[in-house]
Amino acid sequence: MRFIVGKDIFTKFPDFCVGVVVGEGIYRKEPVEKIQQFLQTSVQETHRLLQEGSLKERPEIAVWREAFRSLDINPNKYPSSIEALLKRVSKKPEFPSINNVVDLVNALSIKHMVPMGAHDLDQLAGNIEIRFSREGDLFTAFGSDTTEEVPPGEPVYSDDLEVRTRIWIWRQGEKAKTTPDSTRIFFPLDGFQGVTRDRVITARDELKDKLEQLLQARCRSYLVEADNPEVDLES
Repeated sequence: MRFIVGKDIFTKFPDFCVGVVVGEGIYRKEPVEKIQQFLQTSVQETHRLLQEGSLKERPEIAVWREAFRSLDINPNKYPSSIEALLKRVSKKPEFPSINNVVDLVNALSIKHMVPMGAHDLDQLAGNIEIRFSREGDLFTAFGSDTTEEVPPGEPVYSDDLEVRTRIWIWRQGEKAKTTPDSTRIFFPLDGFQGVTRDRVITARDELKDKLEQLLQARCRSYLVEADNPEVDLES
């Protein structure tokens, strides 16, 4: 299986980059206290930080709003996942625990202010790619068993069968979600050079370390950029 960022994406956004972690052997289902504590610490510290200034004007958020606007996507109607997450944290320094992997992803995304996904590799078909949607693309919304058509020209995460995340990082679908039974997971961390690339790399490396230390996972990490647009997730 390969992870590919399409040439059309890099043509439009030459500074785009994606940190990647693949975690395997994630068998620990019982809650890990250190992960829950890490989530609460990240939430509380970020809540305090966000009390100063406008969230929308923070560079980590503004870069996504500008990217969406450049595609004629209204960032107020379709906020990036990281903007929605930080908006929630800014209002209240509390966040629910879901499961070990989701808690870890939320904690790191909140701490480093970068969008981060988690896709069950065993639920993906063929390669996974970031590309612009095409006529006939389908998507199953989170919590639904009904597919919907995706308008052409929308940046999406997609495997060979179906769109997995709509509007880039706006909404992840049902089919590739992680559960406590997921043991092989693909984690993408999206960013832009000159704005959030350093945060992406730091968050990627911390995710790898915590997966190995706290969940005894076997991990590999990558960085996808314009001069390295695809990687083999199996090696």
